[in-house]
Amino acid sequence: MKCPFCGHPDTQVVDSRVSEDGDSVRRRRRCLSCEKRFTTFETVELRMPRIVKTSGSRAEFDEAKLRTSFTRALHKRPVPTEQVDAAIERIGQRLLALGEREVPSRTIGQMVMKELYKLDKVAYIRFASVYRSFKDVDDFRDAIAEVDKPAPKRRRAPVR
Repeated sequence: MKCPFCGHPDTQVVDSRVSEDGDSVRRRRRCLSCEKRFTTFETVELRMPRIVKTSGSRAEFDEAKLRTSFTRALHKRPVPTEQVDAAIERIGQRLLALGEREVPSRTIGQMVMKELYKLDKVAYIRFASVYRSFKDVDDFRDAIAEVDKPAPKRRRAPVR
């Protein structure tokens, strides 16, 4: 770390403490040349992957756009904001967990579909109609049939 007073490239860490919220480390440093002390903070920098659109263009990940997609699909639906926030957080975590520098927009669309399916079936159909570019009523029927199909029954283990 370069000294902010004299520009000397070598400094010594005198004290390190984790912040109260646990998100950063506070370090007291001393310049080995001028002996002045200063404080630095170390935090984690998370880089979201860039989004590759179907046209081939690239854009920065924008949580506001993701939130707008959820808001439009969930318009006038009884889903609490906390659940929407949690869904958006899960998508962000999955994107980071991929460890990729670039992610196709289709991947994000599929993640949104999964989250909406869990939150609200009507919102899922709304989003699917745009995402999958429904052409006619049959496309809606297919999507509704997909939502209406009963969940697979779980087999019970035999009692012994």
